[in-house]
Amino acid sequence: MPKIIPPTHITQSEEFLDKGYDPKVARGLLQFVKPYTGQMLLALLFMFFVAAASVSGPYFVKLAIDDGIRANDPATLKKIVLIFFAVSVAQLIVNYFRVRIMSRVGQHVLYDVRTAMFDHLQKLSLSFYNRYSVGRVITRVINDVGTLREFITWAVLAIVRNLLNIIGTIIAMLTLNLKLSLLTFAVLPLMVWATIAFRQTARKNYRKVRAAVSWTNSTLAENINGVRVVQAFSRQEQNYKTFSEYINRYFYETSLDAAKIASIYTPVVDILGALATAMVVYVGGTAVLGESITPGVLIAFVLYVDRFFEPIRDLSRRFDTLQSTMAGGERILELLKTEVEVRDAENASEMGAIIGRVRFENVTFHYSDDPTLVLNQINLDVAAGETVALVGETGAGKTTIVKLLTRFHDPMDGCVYVDGVDLRTVTQQSLRKQMGMVLQDPFLFNGTVKENILFGRLDASDEDVIAAAKAVGADEFITNLKDGYETSVEEGGVLLSVGQRQLISFARALLADPCILILDEATSSVDIQTEQVIQAALGKLLRGRTSFVIAHRLSTITNADKIVVIEGGQIAEQGKHAELLAKQGIYYELYKTGFQE
Repeated sequence: MPKIIPPTHITQSEEFLDKGYDPKVARGLLQFVKPYTGQMLLALLFMFFVAAASVSGPYFVKLAIDDGIRANDPATLKKIVLIFFAVSVAQLIVNYFRVRIMSRVGQHVLYDVRTAMFDHLQKLSLSFYNRYSVGRVITRVINDVGTLREFITWAVLAIVRNLLNIIGTIIAMLTLNLKLSLLTFAVLPLMVWATIAFRQTARKNYRKVRAAVSWTNSTLAENINGVRVVQAFSRQEQNYKTFSEYINRYFYETSLDAAKIASIYTPVVDILGALATAMVVYVGGTAVLGESITPGVLIAFVLYVDRFFEPIRDLSRRFDTLQSTMAGGERILELLKTEVEVRDAENASEMGAIIGRVRFENVTFHYSDDPTLVLNQINLDVAAGETVALVGETGAGKTTIVKLLTRFHDPMDGCVYVDGVDLRTVTQQSLRKQMGMVLQDPFLFNGTVKENILFGRLDASDEDVIAAAKAVGADEFITNLKDGYETSVEEGGVLLSVGQRQLISFARALLADPCILILDEATSSVDIQTEQVIQAALGKLLRGRTSFVIAHRLSTITNADKIVVIEGGQIAEQGKHAELLAKQGIYYELYKTGFQE
């Protein structure tokens, strides 16, 4: 079978994850750990005691053999054993509290980081979400933060514990016998060489495994999300063949390669440890026969040899956790440092009650990642209570106009005014609380029908909810649902049809009672029957409000007070339906080709 290579964009993204210790990332992450410095220091103090107790174990064995058994002194032997037992129990208790403290610290850090990220995500401008997919954002908040918690809870003090054990073991070995210590350390160069070689090879394989995981997850998500298309075109067999022979096989092969490398390293360390033990036993045994050292020293030394190599093995394994934490930490900090493009001014005031006069004055705009002008010198006056229909070809700039009105973006030049107030001088929240929007693809949150209608006005009564639903023609189908207004719609409203979701979104907008209402292709996704229901409700929904309607259907345009034709980012024509038809200009051509029903 030919060599399988994952998509380039996946391998490149995974290579970015290949990151060792980065002091900048570490300093950035420390801001979340600082509030728990006291608990960390207490856990570190406990760690010193645990490490000292662990290192003392072989020494107690030495005392028991030399001062108890060899000296034929049962009282001393009993005393040493009891002390050793007491130290072990104390070690167990202290270790329990150490683990508990670090687990709590890890959970606190996890909570703080995710809260900070969620808060920042709520503030980020729409341009950020145009660049980042939902999957990438969720990966940052869930997976990367989870890796950080794992590192803080277990890896940090594990690394400290291993270092303390190594240092303590070296001191104990040197204290017992210098010659045997130097003999043990003689294999360290081979250990260092084996570790470096293993890390370099394992790092490459680790990257391939991560790429394979990403490729597999990406393919699974794509097939699950597109299952209707897959089944409609009978692609199950072909997709299964592709997944099993290429994607899953690549995951299988890379995981095997990584396992092979890992299976080599541990035996190598064990062999080096066995070699050191053999040399110590031979040289130490000879010394015992010559009575230059006691049997207790030799046995203690053999135990110390094993305890010397174990933390070295563990430190090597912790490298993967450190690498993942540095990569995840960098992505977390990158997200938290992402600039909020639309900010409230330092002296921003609260927007007063809106009457509804809107004015665009010489407004020019392009998106931050694309210098191409989307809007160019837009001048538009809308009186309070007027209904304005924005029409034009796809990409003309209609939706961008309403995004500037809701201040999801700020213009590059010019100003947008509501009641004569520059929107950049008021807080976004006070402005948007008085606006309502119904989108082409209505989004319902996981919850009941009533909770979704209440979304924009939580203090409304049940009677208000029902009245809003009746006004837009939604009450009839809602009452026929299993639990009526208490029926759960699930995430995205998947249990409802597009038309039903749209009617609920209309009821939500009506209940919120906004002064300025925006309908962005709000009827383009519904059938004719549902649209007739919506049209009957639009009169009440639009009455007394300044409304901006973006639509491709004639029925939602003809009754507008003003029709504004957008072409190439500029206002090409504006007027009433009959006036624009009489001109036989751009609107007339759009009417002939697209709006007629």
